[in-house]
Amino acid sequence: MLQDLLKAADANDVVEALPYLSGTWGGEGPSVARTGPYLRRTVSRAPTATAAEIDTAVTRATGYARQTADLAPAARADILEAAARNATAHRDRLARILALELGKPLKDSRTEIDRVASTFAVCAAEARRIDGETLPVAGWNTGVGNTAFTYRAPGGVAVAITPFNAPANLLAHKLGASFAAGNTTLVKAPPQAPATSAAVVALLIDSGMPHQAVQLLHGAGDVGAALCAADPVSVVSFTGSAETGAAVARAAGAKRLALELGGNAATVVCEDADVAAAAQVCARTGYSNSGQSCISVQRVYVHRSRYREFLDAFTAAVDALVVGDPLEETTDVGSMVDDRAAERVVAWAREARDLGARVIRGGTRDGATAAPTIVADPPAHASVVVQEVFGALVAVLSYDDFDAVLDQCNTSRYGLQAGLFTHDLTRIVAAWRRLEVGGLIVNGSSNFRLDHVPFGGVKDSGFGREAPRWLIDDYTVVKTLVLRGLSVWGDSRELPKEDS
Repeated sequence: MLQDLLKAADANDVVEALPYLSGTWGGEGPSVARTGPYLRRTVSRAPTATAAEIDTAVTRATGYARQTADLAPAARADILEAAARNATAHRDRLARILALELGKPLKDSRTEIDRVASTFAVCAAEARRIDGETLPVAGWNTGVGNTAFTYRAPGGVAVAITPFNAPANLLAHKLGASFAAGNTTLVKAPPQAPATSAAVVALLIDSGMPHQAVQLLHGAGDVGAALCAADPVSVVSFTGSAETGAAVARAAGAKRLALELGGNAATVVCEDADVAAAAQVCARTGYSNSGQSCISVQRVYVHRSRYREFLDAFTAAVDALVVGDPLEETTDVGSMVDDRAAERVVAWAREARDLGARVIRGGTRDGATAAPTIVADPPAHASVVVQEVFGALVAVLSYDDFDAVLDQCNTSRYGLQAGLFTHDLTRIVAAWRRLEVGGLIVNGSSNFRLDHVPFGGVKDSGFGREAPRWLIDDYTVVKTLVLRGLSVWGDSRELPKEDS
């Protein structure tokens, strides 16, 4: 199947993204076409899962859970390492599918596939390290004479619901970690990237993943809701908007959840920062993937003494970005996911201007391609400051007091990640403690992530942490064994008295 997907993309044919159910590629539901946002033509097509197929997938997954759990961690690790090698081998062709379906520039698409390979390799390493503990029960009087152990057991049936903005790598995180933990996984692909999702699953199957370990379904939110609500499902991992995350939680009910939701990321540039470097980094990371990242640079707060300098350098760096065809090697900014998303950027820039801000660059679109937009000095209640733009727009604001700007950052309902440019250790520690976010990037923008480092947020940005090691915690349960009356420790409560 992987070769069929790659060949169709190479030939500019419509890529048939089939579901994978019970070890077979194919589905009976009505097909839905995906229009490439830049090419303006059908680039992929996927059958929507029927109610009967959803029921069958859940039933089969329930039966497959024990078989998948019985596969030794070393065997799981070997398969994931093979998948890492195969992702690297097919890097350019997989990147082309991403570019076709999402308008993501080839250079960014290749980077995403590189991260897929790295993520699978990390998942393999974590599979080899799943362990347990010998508990110090004899340290308390009630535990004397006993021994207790734990180990992390597979949760059973997992649901992975992935987003469109990084569909390959986030599927690698969710499915790779779930398999490393010993689960069988029901994957619900994003409608905007069915071929990318099918290609990642096919790559894993080609690498040796048993069919019992994964099933792939396509469709809209109703398919995901049905999977989340299914009684045999033990854990749900979802990445997407805060609103959809709340719906996922309602549908799932009393299940374990890992929710990585929206963001409104702030980056603070202090007066001691390397302003030229900060401007370059914020320009590069504010518009990569057309700003469609939950940690994309959205709000940049610059100390007033360096504000003009930063804005000039930032504007020059944005002007140097190449906007255009995502299949061109030189393109930095491609299209957004669809016309409606691009129009949101235009509308919010217009609103900010009406409220007194200056739109330094952009504020226009050509179809789904939003011009990189810079909004200077928007008021605190403007949508570009309050809401998640999730698009090719960066707001630049000035501040006077460091403590006050931290409070300003925290006014957002979101708390995923933040950036800070300074060399002052006191400020770094203060920001780390006070910013209401899951992660702080120092001398980098908010839009920086290492796939083997915990990633997740607070407030409306969700809970739980992604990255294989921490996802495995969510995908497993701690099982305890207590041996009563059998102790590896000393069990005497006092030493015998010696004869005098």
